[in-house]
Amino acid sequence: MPHILIVEDEAAIADTLVYALQAEGFATTWLSLAGEALERVRQAPFDLLILDVGLPDISGFEACRQLRRFSEVPVIFLTARDAEVDRVVGLEIGADDYVVKPFSPREVAARAKAILRRLAPRELSPREASGIDAPANAAFQVDLERHRIHYRGQLLALTRHEFRLLQTLLGQPQRVFARERLLDALGVAADAGYERTVDSHIKSLRAKLRQVDPAAEPIQTHRGLGYSYDPER
Repeated sequence: MPHILIVEDEAAIADTLVYALQAEGFATTWLSLAGEALERVRQAPFDLLILDVGLPDISGFEACRQLRRFSEVPVIFLTARDAEVDRVVGLEIGADDYVVKPFSPREVAARAKAILRRLAPRELSPREASGIDAPANAAFQVDLERHRIHYRGQLLALTRHEFRLLQTLLGQPQRVFARERLLDALGVAADAGYERTVDSHIKSLRAKLRQVDPAAEPIQTHRGLGYSYDPER
């Protein structure tokens, strides 16, 4: 049974979320302070966080920044703000989705189910099950079991989103992936309007690859289309 931590200081909102999530088969824990939630995540695993942006101790955005220093647990933000910049910032700092108040608790439950379904481990092919999904002489070596990628023999320090993006690109060299398809790889609904966050993650990925090989440009931009991996670059 997936366990969801709800961090919301308004009891009425939290109660409706607890009811809707438990009706869908989730276990829930409710806390009203971000600091307490961060400590709880350090102590016990959760499958998903539903995190209000406007909390009384620290903001949800700051809480997510601190969370990402030690955990890659998926996060859905709850907020009364609907500006595009807030949605983009939320996703860039590591959230998986963004729900604007007032909202339907059933919609939040559906989004939680969709995120957990996308992030669920898939059945590995015999080749992937061996642990390394790349030829020994390739520039990239993907360790699916440990969620690690080596580039030219060096381990990359990747976030969960960066790992999934790079894994998707490496899986089909030369294929141009639209931003919507890459969002799907991150577990974000393609219709959520968050295409710009893909650009931010790609920029971060490129910076980490240049630290290993400043002259190489394996991730190619196709204006108006998306991104691809070119093993020759």
